[in-house]
Amino acid sequence: MNDYLIFILALLVFNWLLSLIVETLNLKNASTEIPGEFVGIYDDEKYAKSQRYLKDTTKFDLVQSAVMLPLTIAFILLGGFSWMNDIAQNTAQSMILQGLVFGGILMLIGQIIGLPFSIYSTFVIEEKFGFNKTTPKTFIADIFKSLLLTVLLGAPIFALILWIFSSVPYAWLWAWAALSIIQLFILFIAPVVILPLFNKFTPLEEGELRSAIEKFAAEQKFTLSGIFKIDGSKRSTKSNAYFTGFGNTKRIALFDTLIENHSTEELVGVLAHEVGHCKRGHIKKTILISMASTLLMFFILSLFISKPGLYAAFGIDGTPLYAGLIFFGFLYAPINMILGLLGTILSRKHEFEADAFAAETTREPTHLISALKKLSVDNLSNLTPHPLKVFLEYSHPPVLDRIKALRKFEG
Repeated sequence: MNDYLIFILALLVFNWLLSLIVETLNLKNASTEIPGEFVGIYDDEKYAKSQRYLKDTTKFDLVQSAVMLPLTIAFILLGGFSWMNDIAQNTAQSMILQGLVFGGILMLIGQIIGLPFSIYSTFVIEEKFGFNKTTPKTFIADIFKSLLLTVLLGAPIFALILWIFSSVPYAWLWAWAALSIIQLFILFIAPVVILPLFNKFTPLEEGELRSAIEKFAAEQKFTLSGIFKIDGSKRSTKSNAYFTGFGNTKRIALFDTLIENHSTEELVGVLAHEVGHCKRGHIKKTILISMASTLLMFFILSLFISKPGLYAAFGIDGTPLYAGLIFFGFLYAPINMILGLLGTILSRKHEFEADAFAAETTREPTHLISALKKLSVDNLSNLTPHPLKVFLEYSHPPVLDRIKALRKFEG
């Protein structure tokens, strides 16, 4: 058996087993006793509901992965990629067009397989626990909008990468430079072009909240191009807030559900946390690290893209470049996992730093603590995740750890 194939199959099984172990430990670690910080915030019935939500979503994820693993392995071993390649080569003459056909078929298969899981998650699990507000019309519209973005953005980028690797010396370096420029451009236009396709951004009306936010931003010499309320409630009752864009497209977005369920002081605390990410340089660092990771990926890609054995592992004769870009994703998974681990460790550190900034600048850490508690209850968050789950997957520290750190700023 092909060495590449053995490695890839072993990796797929390893990732599935690791996920199974982590999720099992996470379920067993769930505490049936309400943590002290949440006594009086969570009542017994709501806390029991959060435990059921954790179990249902975890079991759903495990079933999905248990289905996807044999399907993926079967698709590889039974010549699914070879079949896709035959269609691509019989449909188009140029390598780039063949690549777009190949990628389009793969995307379509992924959509078809993933659709039942997405429907069940949205309209059964999220509905069962009172989160879902998505109508079938919105659900279908989101799918088509996502596909449209993939065609308008993903296809040209994929075609560009194919052209660079087939035509330019030091292709890995030029591909990295091109993709980095495109990513920065997308970050710049996303708040005004892409995100409004999915949510309505309404300028936050004049009033106590807007005045409090503007006052805090002015005190911190932090310039905002806009403060917006978005209609998150049309899809879910869950709450969130985030900064997006940079330069003159930098804006804060507050979910309408967040505004409805929190006081002005709590919302300013949440805002201060987000401002802390900017003031501490976290966003710039994240972008630079992402660019460095992409550079490493393209360099390693250049070492394997012409290896016949990689293509043979998926049942393809020759070395069609477009297929190699897809196959390399399987091969790169261990490195991507390690980089992801380092990224989540850094992200959790950044979250603590942003919390500290909020506590120091508002001089009222209790407001952010109160907001975090409400968010956890409203979203039925798991308050006691297993440490291994946190280490491998959590970009944010567990809420109890964040509250403990914030308590140090009291008094």
